[in-house]
Amino acid sequence: MKKGIHPENYRLVAFKDMSNDEVMITRSAIETKDTIEVDGVEYPLFKMEISSTSHPFYTGKMKLVDTAGRVDKFRNKYKKFSKE
Repeated sequence: MKKGIHPENYRLVAFKDMSNDEVMITRSAIETKDTIEVDGVEYPLFKMEISSTSHPFYTGKMKLVDTAGRVDKFRNKYKKFSKE
């Protein structure tokens, strides 16, 4: 790795897809508050709503991912602009 081009906190981080509980470990400088233990090693944890293991483009399966009612919030917010 070239010296002086990466942030100081560049380290192994666990990324967890919350829709299917898949965990991927890779290097990142992302800030996290949570941790997770994988194979006896503790990693900083970043939670994702969707990843390549659950995205319809990669899986070939259509699935509605609506966490925290985002679709309803969007529809309600823009309902007043609708001509219905």
